[in-house]
Amino acid sequence: MEYKTTGWKLDLNTRKAITFTDKNNIGRVKLVGTYDLHFYPIESIKRVRLIRRADGYYCQFILSIDVKIDSSPANSVIGLDVGLESFYTDQNGQKIDNPRFLRKGEKKLKKLQRRLSRKQKGSSNRRKARAKLAKAHLKISRQRKDFAIKLARCVIYSNDVIAYEDLRNKELTKKSLSSKIN
Repeated sequence: MEYKTTGWKLDLNTRKAITFTDKNNIGRVKLVGTYDLHFYPIESIKRVRLIRRADGYYCQFILSIDVKIDSSPANSVIGLDVGLESFYTDQNGQKIDNPRFLRKGEKKLKKLQRRLSRKQKGSSNRRKARAKLAKAHLKISRQRKDFAIKLARCVIYSNDVIAYEDLRNKELTKKSLSSKIN
């Protein structure tokens, strides 16, 4: 659920709670890990999102802030070739392997999926098993995202100009060997 500038009110003193004032009966929600909100004025908060994930609810604050990063020029240019076998190959031939997080977590996912299929539909035990399976999938997606962000940040900060080809990897994975690549 997304709120713009109305429909929510942040606790002015502690900023550790938010009250949703719309008609959805959400009410007051305690915030955990919001220590950075003290550094920004409340007027800089442009949107608030309430998101449900497999491991709980999250409140995202979208801020309008000017950020200046001091970076010295590295005077280097790099060309990247994003592929299916390796995560990317640069112009020097250096390959960064795909970590294959799904393959590493496949055994656990298989076990959780088997447990889920054995539960009776509509039971609370099935709901618990489904939540565990969703958390395992969420962990894998977060691992992928974390790896990509860290690697991209490393490439960005170490190079001034980055050239890459704009491929649609989803269309490349439709080949017959796609199950071995993912």
